[in-house]
Amino acid sequence: MNHPTSILITNIGELVTHDPELGTFAGAALVVDGGTVAWIGPTAQAPAADEAFDAEGRAVIPGFVDSHSHLVFAGDRAGEFQARMAGESYGAGGIRTTVAATRAAPDDELAAGVARHVAEMRRQGTTTVEIKSGYGLTVDDEARSLRIARGFTDETTFLGAHVVPPEYADDPAGYVELVTGPMLAAAAPYARWIDVFCETGAFEVDQARAILRAGEAAGLGGRLHANQLGPGPGVQLAAELGLVAVDHCTHLTDDDVHALRDAGTVATLLPGVEFSTRQPYPDARRLIDAGVTVALASDCNPGSCFTSSLPFCIALAVREMGMTPAEAVWAATAGGARALGRTDVGVLTPGNRADLVLLDAPSHVHLAYRPGVPLVARTWTASSA
Repeated sequence: MNHPTSILITNIGELVTHDPELGTFAGAALVVDGGTVAWIGPTAQAPAADEAFDAEGRAVIPGFVDSHSHLVFAGDRAGEFQARMAGESYGAGGIRTTVAATRAAPDDELAAGVARHVAEMRRQGTTTVEIKSGYGLTVDDEARSLRIARGFTDETTFLGAHVVPPEYADDPAGYVELVTGPMLAAAAPYARWIDVFCETGAFEVDQARAILRAGEAAGLGGRLHANQLGPGPGVQLAAELGLVAVDHCTHLTDDDVHALRDAGTVATLLPGVEFSTRQPYPDARRLIDAGVTVALASDCNPGSCFTSSLPFCIALAVREMGMTPAEAVWAATAGGARALGRTDVGVLTPGNRADLVLLDAPSHVHLAYRPGVPLVARTWTASSA
């Protein structure tokens, strides 16, 4: 399909640019040219373009940047969710159920699942997505998971250190050697990042440190799941290593908060997890007031959080985590970009990627004001603009 060289989006009721901060403009227009934002200004001063689109007073925001998802998997864990809703507690052990199903699934089944969920995300305004491995936990299965994910995004993360698989239950040190040796070597060509689930029932802090350092030596950026199930040393480790982001951050001490602020590490909050597991929500207000950069992501996965909707996460963050609508939208766009070390997405400014979303609403506030309503009317991406 041939696309016009340039598109003028005019009569935007509220344009959210995040340049700087919220950066909202009324009565604005925007020109997309060659997949990038070429011009922003008042509708009355808009230059000509090959094609015009009338926003009819509706809001335009940057495309959502989902910096944490697990989309390469097979199987279904609805029964586990049902049991949690009946009062059972959440633990990391259910991951192994998905590992068994994923190992048994052929490549085309896994790729079709990723395609389905990426399309689902796109319909809800997500234009950039990070995808982790972590449901293979063998050299071949981790490499193929990342190879499949790379067909959908450049933001791929090697998560061989998700949990210790059953065959290494009596030799976790041996599994760490596998992750940092042959598995890392096979996965690195398809990955940008390396991640570790540093929690009780998964990996201890010294194991996580060794895995992250091995990943760094292989040229991968470090990320970390930490402080989800209870207090622990993971957030401090993320700050110690200067990681770009640490995710979950549900149970934090004052020292943890200060360490994140001082290290400049993004705290990626995943409120869909707390909704799906009935755990306490992280305190975003405490982090923001302390000067920590906060991102919001879906953590879309078949176990602890099977939602792909960042609008839903925005509504939860506002209702349950002390964020204003403006802060939550920033965290799901510009914040997600920072969690991925990106400056070309999440902010609408001339020269950036033309990833943007038209809301069927007059302002960004409606994303929290009208929870559960499909407000994304249209999505443009640099590749389709």
